[in-house]
Amino acid sequence: MSYIRFRKHYLHIPYLVLGVLEFTVLFAIFSLLTLFLSLAGIDHAPVNTDIISAFLFAIVLSCGTLAMGGYLAMVHENLSSLFYRTLVAYCFVGGIGLTVLYGLLPSADPGSANLFWAVILASLVVILLRLAFLRIVDSEQVVRRVVIFGAGDFAASLLQEYERNMRALGVRVIGCIADNPSRAVPEDKVLATPYDFYQFCRQNNVSEIVVAQQERRRTEGGWLPVPELMECKLRGIAVTNGLEFYERELKKAKLDMVHPSWIVFSEGFKASKSRAFAKRMLDLTISLSLLIIMLPFIILTALAVFLETGRPILYSQSRVGMLGKEFRIYKFRSMRQDAEKDGKARWASANDDRVTRVGAFIRNTRLDELPQIYNVIKGEMSIVGPRPERPEFVSELKEKIPFYDTRHYVKPGLMGWAQLKYPYGASVEDAKGKLEYDLYYSKNHSLVMDLLIMIQTVEVILLGKGVR
Repeated sequence: MSYIRFRKHYLHIPYLVLGVLEFTVLFAIFSLLTLFLSLAGIDHAPVNTDIISAFLFAIVLSCGTLAMGGYLAMVHENLSSLFYRTLVAYCFVGGIGLTVLYGLLPSADPGSANLFWAVILASLVVILLRLAFLRIVDSEQVVRRVVIFGAGDFAASLLQEYERNMRALGVRVIGCIADNPSRAVPEDKVLATPYDFYQFCRQNNVSEIVVAQQERRRTEGGWLPVPELMECKLRGIAVTNGLEFYERELKKAKLDMVHPSWIVFSEGFKASKSRAFAKRMLDLTISLSLLIIMLPFIILTALAVFLETGRPILYSQSRVGMLGKEFRIYKFRSMRQDAEKDGKARWASANDDRVTRVGAFIRNTRLDELPQIYNVIKGEMSIVGPRPERPEFVSELKEKIPFYDTRHYVKPGLMGWAQLKYPYGASVEDAKGKLEYDLYYSKNHSLVMDLLIMIQTVEVILLGKGVR
């Protein structure tokens, strides 16, 4: 098994190991550099202070890597992109974090020169470590070899997702075993039906069988080798439902395969009063802190909007919140006053000519959403949750997309899992793609997952992802 489940969220062990190794390297580099400078008479600090400083240095830079998506993104990037992303994570995001930290704890500050060399040396060593990690995790000795039982649309979808994303997770899909004469996967991916499933798995080093059949298999001559699959499972080979595999590896639900029993009998989708209270306390703490920190930016943004296009500075819309209750959401106006002069709701489009120059900037930096801190304080929104949608679109989407209303059993948020993982949605198809992530969040959300989303949203803001 190459994953663990912590607070209902799947974490892949190879990347956890990499995170621990990087933290250890960062801690060691800072400690050794401090020791060297101390022995050279350049700098000196008490040993206990050095240990605390090294620990904080490693924590902040590790969070910088996580914030910039440095782990999963590296498998899709070349060396120059990996180098650039690491420098941004360490020098910019980490630099801001360390500046704030040393402002609060001056005793932990090693000095600008020492910090500079520590960050540069750490960047070079960590890049080499990641390159070595990629070679190891992609080697045949480490990858998980998976066979898919099924060759229909669901199996074809899994193969497509494998080519796009799962290779990054150390997965090798060796092919599909057809359960039905009707096939949707390419013929070169179809394997001959084995006479003995267990011996087939042993000979091909298969560690997991993923059952990805269509629901209609019984009426179309499909079959399921239950005794053979039982033997494989009892003899140490994992047998996994395709929907569970999809959720575990891709952190989203396969909407086409979701059925009511999955929601009713699954481990997730549990409402908890204690968690709701803790989340509310966290929301209030973060929103009030954000309000204080961002107050200068709020004033400057309001002034910029007013100077360019006048009043109104704020723009409000009706949105659908928890349990379908409507509320008014507030934003800094980023479009012309007559953007919807006919009163008809429209999806935002790429290069939308209704967006002003100031509006384009505050959209890219997410400054336009700062007034929603008021919605969080009021309790209509949370810091983390599915983004609230307009009632006009919700009515349409509920008719066209199954289970769309399930996202309204969780309080909407300033930032969300779908917003983090999916590009800007401006169509029914996009809404369907986002719902797959919203379903995963609704099923598995926890305070730990919320914290991870908050950290990783830094990349979305800095790189202007998902903006129109």
